[in-house]
Amino acid sequence: MPTLDVINQEKKKVGSIQLRDDVFAVDVNVALVHQVLKAQMAGRRQGTAKTKTKSEVRGGGRKPFRQKGTGNARQGSTRSPLNPGGGQSFGPVPRSYEQATPKEMMRGALRSALSDRVKSQRVLVIDEFKLDAVKTKAFDEILKKKLNLDQALIVDDLNRNLELSGRNIPKIKVLRTEGLNVYDIVRYDWLVLTKRAVQAVETRLAPTE
Repeated sequence: MPTLDVINQEKKKVGSIQLRDDVFAVDVNVALVHQVLKAQMAGRRQGTAKTKTKSEVRGGGRKPFRQKGTGNARQGSTRSPLNPGGGQSFGPVPRSYEQATPKEMMRGALRSALSDRVKSQRVLVIDEFKLDAVKTKAFDEILKKKLNLDQALIVDDLNRNLELSGRNIPKIKVLRTEGLNVYDIVRYDWLVLTKRAVQAVETRLAPTE
């Protein structure tokens, strides 16, 4: 089992914690992480692009010129896709880009992403964040001056002061354990977990027999 030091807000060691092998020390499946990451990014696309077809463009009800005798190709409407101001052929229509991803695939990708962070020594475990009030400046000083973190994903269970204090700090993101996802783990250089967050993540991602 991987063993990590547990530190406090002053970056002083206050203990240690053993992480589960089947959550934080699995073989990293890069292809699985990539597939889930693509699905997660696709799900964020709005899919609201829309162009009008010939039948949807206003006007064009009258034949622009007679069928024969002009020397021009016959035309039935000025809103044809061949004309300026006409409709669009085969243009985009509203759609969903979501990709079906089985829950076990997502859990497996999360285990791989967490294990990669542990192997890269990019995980910090903190006993708890004690913030008496919502103070962005004070929290920023803890991260930058005490913990030496410029870019990090912070995961904790419900901690209102922590969430509100960290939401306006650039390159810092605070998530609850149920919101932990592959994209944010990969995106940020450091992963910071509280002790209770570690326990919650292990409960959530432990393989079922």
